[in-house]
Parts: sequence; C-alpha cells; structure tokens
Amino acid sequence: MLPDKYGRFGVFGGKFVPETLMMALEGLEKAYKLAQKDAKFKKELNNLLEVYAGRPTPLYLAKNISKKAGSKIYLKREDLLHTGAHKINNTLGQVLLAVKMKKKRIIAETGAGQHGLATATSAALFGLSCDVYMGEEDIHRQALNVFKMKLLGAKVIPVYSGSKTLKDATSEAIRDWVTNVRTTYYVIGSAIGPHPYPMMVRDFQSVIGKETKRQILKYEKRFPDYMVACVGGGSNAIGFFHPFFKTNVKLIGVEAGGFGLNTEKHGASLCKGAIGILHGTKSYLLQDKFGQVKIAHSISAGLDYPGTGPEHSYYKETLRAKYTAVTDKEALEGFKMLTEMEGIIPALESSHAIYYAVKKLAPKINKNKIIAVCLSGRGDKDIDIVKNLI
Repeated sequence: MLPDKYGRFGVFGGKFVPETLMMALEGLEKAYKLAQKDAKFKKELNNLLEVYAGRPTPLYLAKNISKKAGSKIYLKREDLLHTGAHKINNTLGQVLLAVKMKKKRIIAETGAGQHGLATATSAALFGLSCDVYMGEEDIHRQALNVFKMKLLGAKVIPVYSGSKTLKDATSEAIRDWVTNVRTTYYVIGSAIGPHPYPMMVRDFQSVIGKETKRQILKYEKRFPDYMVACVGGGSNAIGFFHPFFKTNVKLIGVEAGGFGLNTEKHGASLCKGAIGILHGTKSYLLQDKFGQVKIAHSISAGLDYPGTGPEHSYYKETLRAKYTAVTDKEALEGFKMLTEMEGIIPALESSHAIYYAVKKLAPKINKNKIIAVCLSGRGDKDIDIVKNLI
C-alpha cells in the first residue's frame, strides 16, 4: 500500500519536524518520485544489488531445525549480503539518490552498527564523506562494527545523552541535518522518521519479500503459511512483509521482550506501547503517563529502540500482522540453536525471530505448514556479547 498525500498509513506516519526541514523533505520526496520513474536509476541500483551487495540471497530450507520444530522452516538469508545484513539494500538506494541530488556529505544513525557500516560502505563506494552518530553504550557493545566504519573512512560520533543508544543517536543525526540541510543527505536506517523515509526504506527493502515470493513458489509451488521477522524500527520486517500484504499469509513481527513485558526493561513498543510522536512520525512507542519517551532495552542493539515504523503500527491497528515479543534469554537460546543445529551464526536481532518460529509458533500449528523467517543479519558483531553470557 501507499501512504496518503500527507505521508500517512491510516493515522500513522506524517511529517512532525521543524519548519527548516519541511522543504528538505519535500525536495527528497520529489527526487525519490523521479528516481522511481528513472529507468537508469533503477538499472544502476539493481546492478549494485546484484554484483556489489550479492543479491539475490538464498531461501534456505533449514532441515535440522525444521525436524525439531515439526514444520518446514525456510530462512531468507540476508546474513549473506555484503556487510552482513539487510541494511545494504537501503543504503545503496539512498546514497545513490543522494548522488543524484548532488549532496556531498552523508550522515546516519546506528544502533547495532550494521546500518552505520552499510552507510559507510555505500558512501565510500561513491566517494562521499560520512559521519555516523552512535550511542556511547552501543559503541562499547559493537566495537567491531565501529572499527570497520572507521576503516571505511567514516567518522563515528559518540552520543552521550539519554540512554546513549539508538534513540539518542537518531536525535543527534536529526539535529545535524537541521543545521546542514543544504549539503547533507541523512540516510535513515529503518522504516521510521518523517515521510517519505518510511515509504522509501520499505520500498528499498521490499526486494527481500519479492525474492522470497519467487523462491518459495519455485520450491513449494505456494506461499508460506507464516512469515516471521524481528521488529525494532522494522525495516527488515516491512521489506519482508510488504510484497505479501494482499495475500492470506499470516505475518508475525517479533519485538524485543528484554527482561520480560511485565518489567520496564524491554523494547516492545507495539506490544506494550501507546500512540505518540517520535523522530518526526506518529506511531506506537514506549512512553510514560506524561508522554515522555521511555528508555528501551534489548540484548540486541538493533532492537533497542522505543518506537517502530508507522506502517507496522498500521498493520497492528488493522490486524494485518500480529506482533509478539521474545525475551533476551529466549533470543540467546535461538542464537545457540541455529548455530549448533544449522552451522549458521545469526545476529541477536534475528535470533528473536528464530526462537519464536521454532519454539512458540511451530508447536501450535499443523505439521504440514510452512514458516518463512527473515534472517536479517549474521552474528559476527554479537560474538563478544554472547561470549560473556554463555
């Protein structure tokens, strides 16, 4: 589906930004609409996705965990992409758009470091300067990705305010953009932010779901019964889900349950949040009774965000998708299970989806059902975290 002329999915989305950014957003929307109709732009992006990023990614039947679960479980292997996650799909698209708009400087926010790494990679490819805002807490948790970004020529700017994680990195990146809007392109990493960003990110990430459609029809001659993906800001999930929006496939988003939904330490804005405005968009978010944004928690830095994308909020409101949560402890079990049984080391973000599909969903459904899981990234970046917990 497309947002309305105000950039809203139902009541969600929109543009809640300072006046200084309104013209920039309008210019971005105009440039994006032109790019969508530009055969040369699409050809160049598709070529980069194939020969640089490594698309199409395989749809892999995980036979060992399928046997354990009792249902066929397919993994969409975004972990095999260049830079190790789905983020490169979006950054190549946006940085190519920045080049078309004649911007000389790229900025980004990052939590787990995968978006920062993918942005730094894309900026290096096109010879653009790149600054990445990252919370101090995440810099410590994701030291390997920080080093990689610096190797690529990007400047990693620590953020010391608030929770020192993704929310605060996003706030600082927006402040930078307000100040330097004429020369700077802000590459948002998830399907969040003011319109047209949620739509753009969704479109660039929809390659995941489009490929899955073709591949599952080839292997099974039908669509999966269930599709499962982790959800923080929600870019891998919305890219996975969107091409199946008008089908009967059941869509399930798995949020960060942290220490449990009965505690304050989780990142489950769709399960436990309320409607509000954060980073220029209206969506579900974690907030207190005064409307102040709460600090989110997750073992995975990429799900450590107190809001989510407006399109996911719309899916929740219209019951098109179900949203649930998996705890830190369960995600760690999902990580170990896939590693030991399939020889695939997943990102902790993806481990939430793996655990839910195998341990919670499969036991409740008929054994002839097919489950497709988006394996959004690989676990290299999380080895130090896991090493200290097992």
